[in-house]
Amino acid sequence: MIVLDANYILRYLIDDNHVRYLKSKETIESNACLVLNEVVAEVIYVLKGVYKTLREKIVQSLIDFIEMENLSMHESKEILVVALKLYESKNLDFIDCYLCALKEKHTVKTFDKKLMKCVG
Repeated sequence: MIVLDANYILRYLIDDNHVRYLKSKETIESNACLVLNEVVAEVIYVLKGVYKTLREKIVQSLIDFIEMENLSMHESKEILVVALKLYESKNLDFIDCYLCALKEKHTVKTFDKKLMKCVG
């Protein structure tokens, strides 16, 4: 199994370097790949902060990406999709949305007032 880093995923998603895009496309679409949740957070950070991508576009791109059959994740893909949808609809950073999505499986403790509203 191939573990993908944020730069590899970014080249695949945004095709800003066509040679690297083609290499990442071949690798990602032809192999069993593992995507770490922390790497997804880094991809979101770069897309939002560096590329100024709208949340809606980030969310749709990443949902399409993680739903690829050959991709595996440590946490369930469903939890990540919930976190992405929360990111799109709430004024929280992605990590807080991810924590909020985990509230169905775990107790989440925080002192962050905005996150407290989300985790109930």
